[in-house]
Amino acid sequence: MSVKNVFVIGLDEANLPTLRDVPGASEYRFHPLLTIEELQVGEVSVADLRAKAEKVLDAFDGSIDAIVGYWDFPVSTLVPLLSERYGTHSTSLESVVKCEHKYWSRLEQQKVIDEHPRFGRVDLTADDPRPPEGVRFPMWLKPALSYSSELAFGVKDMEEFRTAVAEIREGISRVGRPFEYILDMLGLPPEMDGVGGEVCLAEEALSGLQVAVEGYVHQGEVTVYGALDSINYPDSSSFLRHQYPSALPEPVVRRLRDVSERVMRQIGMNDATFSIEYFYDPRTDEINLLEINPRHSQSHAELFEYVDGVPNHHCMLSLALGDDPRLPDREGPSKMAAKWYYRWFADGVVHNVPTQEAIERIEREIPEVRIDVVPEEGQRLSDMEQQDSYSFELAHIFTGGDSENELREKYDRCVAALNLTFDETAPGGRDEKNT
Repeated sequence: MSVKNVFVIGLDEANLPTLRDVPGASEYRFHPLLTIEELQVGEVSVADLRAKAEKVLDAFDGSIDAIVGYWDFPVSTLVPLLSERYGTHSTSLESVVKCEHKYWSRLEQQKVIDEHPRFGRVDLTADDPRPPEGVRFPMWLKPALSYSSELAFGVKDMEEFRTAVAEIREGISRVGRPFEYILDMLGLPPEMDGVGGEVCLAEEALSGLQVAVEGYVHQGEVTVYGALDSINYPDSSSFLRHQYPSALPEPVVRRLRDVSERVMRQIGMNDATFSIEYFYDPRTDEINLLEINPRHSQSHAELFEYVDGVPNHHCMLSLALGDDPRLPDREGPSKMAAKWYYRWFADGVVHNVPTQEAIERIEREIPEVRIDVVPEEGQRLSDMEQQDSYSFELAHIFTGGDSENELREKYDRCVAALNLTFDETAPGGRDEKNT
């Protein structure tokens, strides 16, 4: 049996179990390449990260069979850069950037679909920045590139618009400046002249049900293999859970598949996975594309494993090795599954964080459950990296079951068993689910 050496950029302990659950994993040897801290904390230098990774790969005494990653920038761009140098399978750098640069992505989308919101650029250099012409309140302001909805703000009037612009101006360079390094490698089209990486996008707010589709492109053929519902906390833009499979009617799922296929062909992706987020409004029957991710969602790995029997990491690994990426369908132990986001909506210092042994005990006591606690003991929530603008993630809780009620019951039992406590939390700080 020949072992395949697979280098995983940003390999983390949370994903290692599902990576090892893919078919044929006994033939894979997973090697970490760069740490999460190097990749995501502070202002990153793509050039430095690339040099560090190349030093490790050049020193490796063995075959380099695949280079993969399941995180956003800079991981998403390092994969094609390193794959090109070491001769492994990957999509092009340009196709990745066409997904990740939110403004360029919108320009590409509007060439082949109408299912997107009105959008435009906000001039952050202006003395008094204004919304783009034709884009109406309520709207979302967001950098062209960010981590986990950092610096993304929903605004309903000019006062909130100006406040959001000030915060985006202050923080946009952390990711935007390194992104310039990538843009300089590409031959940009005329419509991207002078846009750069530190650009702010305004989009009219969308309404309806949130849904994500996952798929891949293999030998030029686009395949959508799953649709998942994304449910927010009440009166909030923060996710409560992702649930698979989607409860939307099959005709709507077919339309989502059609739009996704047209967009990904336009983007020019190949030999890679993708995930696309949408809104579907059942009142108007309208679909609107929110954003494209040039990677599958590692957040959904357990969900596909519970329902289909194989984590979606399988598609990423198969494509990177030049193999057939097809997933099985509905061969797992559960009819449905969910990833829950246990959140706190005010700042505070977290205590009673359970040990790994205590977490494993909860997982044994509640079948088809997995828990990842985010903060460390004694950590102030506002010191955590990659949080959205409105809440703090305390734990990711994965549940499998035969009904939505069973998924919710298991989640509630996990939250109670975790028993996290907080100091200096403002009144009303607990989420509505757990007051």
